[in-house]
This record gives sequence, C-alpha cells and structure tokens, in this order.
Amino acid sequence: MNKPTKVAQQAAVARTNHADRIRSVVSPLGIEAWLVEDYTVPIIAVEGLIEGGTSQDPAGKPGLLHCLMGALDEGSGPYDSTAFQERLDDFAIELSFGADRDHASFHLRTLARHRDEAFDMLRLALTEARLDSDSIERVRAQIIAGLRHESTDPDVMAHRAWFATAFGQHPYGRSSKGTLDSVAAITRADLDRTRETLLNRSKLHLVVVGAIDPDSLARMLDDVFGPLPALSGVQPVALAQPAAIGTRKVIDLDVPQASIRFGAAGLARNDPDFVAATVVNHILGGGVFSSRLFREVREKRGLAYSVSSHLAPFAHGPLHMGGTSTKNERAAESIAIIEQEIGSLAHDGPNEQELATAKNYLIGSYALRLDTSAKLASQLVHIKAHGLGRSYLDERNGLVAGVSLEDAVRTAKRLYGAGELLTIVVGRPVGL
Repeated sequence: MNKPTKVAQQAAVARTNHADRIRSVVSPLGIEAWLVEDYTVPIIAVEGLIEGGTSQDPAGKPGLLHCLMGALDEGSGPYDSTAFQERLDDFAIELSFGADRDHASFHLRTLARHRDEAFDMLRLALTEARLDSDSIERVRAQIIAGLRHESTDPDVMAHRAWFATAFGQHPYGRSSKGTLDSVAAITRADLDRTRETLLNRSKLHLVVVGAIDPDSLARMLDDVFGPLPALSGVQPVALAQPAAIGTRKVIDLDVPQASIRFGAAGLARNDPDFVAATVVNHILGGGVFSSRLFREVREKRGLAYSVSSHLAPFAHGPLHMGGTSTKNERAAESIAIIEQEIGSLAHDGPNEQELATAKNYLIGSYALRLDTSAKLASQLVHIKAHGLGRSYLDERNGLVAGVSLEDAVRTAKRLYGAGELLTIVVGRPVGL
C-alpha cells in the first residue's frame, strides 16, 4: 500500500467537519443566513454582502455607493450622528459598512448580552439612515480629504491607472471612491436612489457566528432585514476582458521609487481550475519567502522590499495582479524579472518541489483564517456569495492537496497565457 504523502497527511489533519456546524436558518419571510452556533465566548459576529457594489454607480457619479455606506452609521431613526455613535459605544457594539466593485458590505460584532441592541442598530442603519445634511457633508469632506491625499500616492495612482487603462468606460474602469468632482456633486437624492436600488434582501448573503440559537436568529432576521425591499434594482454589468495587455504605461511623478502594478485576465471563482490557480499564484508571488518573485526580486537581487501577486476573481472581469516598488534605476530590471518568471511558469509550469511547498503552506495556514468568530464569518460569507456550498470549508484543503503537477502546469498556461501583462509604472523609471 502506498504511504500517504505529507500533503495528504496535512490535509487530513487540517480537515475539520465544519459542514455539520453550519446551519441554514430561514426566517418566516424567507431570509436565509448561515449560522455557526458557538458559545465558547459570548460574542456574535455578523457578516453581510449585498450584490451590486460600486459597479452600479452611475457613469457620471463614481463614488456614490462608497459615500452612502460611509453615511449609514452617521445617524439613524431617532438618533442623530452623535447619539448613534454614543449608543454603539455604550453597548460595545462594532458596526461598519463598506463597498467594493461587486458588493456592499456590513460587519457587526457584539457581546451576546447586547445582541438585541446591536441588531436594532444594524436595522436602523440599513433601513432608517437619516442622511442629515451635516452628516453627508462630513462624510463628503472625509472622502475628499482622502482622495486629495491619495492623488499623490504612487501606489494608489498606479492601482487606479491600471484599472482605468484596462477597463476604460466599463464600470470597473472607474474608481470605487470616485473623484474630487464626482464626490462633490453627490446629492441627498442620489444617496436615496442608491439606497432604494441596492439595499435589498433578494441579493443579500448573511453569515452569523457565535452565541445565538437558530430560533432567535430567525426572528431577528425578519426584524432587521424584513423592512428592506424584497427585490433588487441591480442592473446587469457586462463581462469585460482587460485591454492593453502587452503594454506598459509610465505616469511621471517626481519620487525616488517607482510603483509598479501589473496584471491580466484571470479565472472566475467558479472555474474548475481556480483552486489550482490559487496554488500556481502562490508559487509565483504568494507573499512568502518561497515564492519565485520574492526569491528572484528581493532575495537574489535586493530590488525591492516586497513583491507579490494575487488572484482577483471579480464577478464581471476576473484578474491576476501583482505589484512592487523599487528604485527608479532598477524598475526596468524588476519588470523584466517579473515578466520572465511569469513567462517561465506559463511555458513550463512549476516543479514538484514548488508544488509540494505551496500546497503545504496553503493547507497548513488555512486554519489561521478561521481562528476567530469574525474571521470565520468573513470566510463563510464569501463562500456563500460565490455559491460554493456549506461543505466547502471541509473540502477546501482536500482540493488543494489534490492539485497534481499536471493540473498546475495546465492551469499556469491558462492563467498566464503568453505571459503578457498590462504594466503601469508611477515614478521616473530609468530605461522604460
């Protein structure tokens, strides 16, 4: 009988039967949440995603959803902004809102004994936000101050220029935070329309982890989310392929270091090769000492303090991306090495040792993403939103362990193609 490999042994050890702990709780109104009932500590964590995201912002008003989500905790129902924040403090409630290209999000963390107050504050913020004029102006001023600061940040400039170049007039080509002009033009009516269109329960994904039983949660689901519109006003967004692949663009900025961002089309989250792509990306630039980019760019040549790559499985245009910062004099050399390593992986794939090292790390470190109620809820809500099913936490390490060298070689060719990239450099690079 063949002896199990180290990767297979580690996958078996890392496996935990999460599926039995994750219950689907459906309220009388049909609102569903995944619940992990856990009384180890008296805390409840709630993570929510609502499909739509900043890709729903009107073409002339990018930053609209970002502004709305920033204003939701600035006073709701009977509480003005100060009273709302004081009530959160009085009950030690952590409540925040956010938005990315594909989702609006909210995050709640509370002591179990304050769950009624916490869920009520979430309800008020989502369904009765006051959007008082002084609160809107305060949020607007904060966003504008951030945009002004970021306007000379080479990393942010490179990131935004990459998406603008890759996606043009597609919603992904616009900044999620908007521009100075677009944020200044946002009105209360704009915020109300966005709230009515996007904050709904038909596109809602919910996960609750902690000290609460299913019956209590079912009642709270209707209390909190029942007042939201039953139907979504989300408009279809076209699938897009990034443009200008195989080109470089330099944005002049008088700074000693050049900020480099690179990328091209990736794989969708539901693609059968996505797990293999995760392993391949880890081999390329997964942010650890063993990655090719770290080894070649930092360790061997000292070109940069850090360099990394990642998969970005956006719903309407998945990508693989990466970046680094280096002296202007070494920017051309750094880019050449990055392109060489991506080209090598695309042409030859990884070797057996690289594959085993990557799988060991990805399997062994996965538990660190699940070691608190908030982390577990965050992982589960994305699993739920991507339609991966409650058993995915149990299956994931086995899927990683099952990636063969043949899988990795095939997927590297799919992911990196001819090795061509769109590369944006902000600074004054020499030799480009």
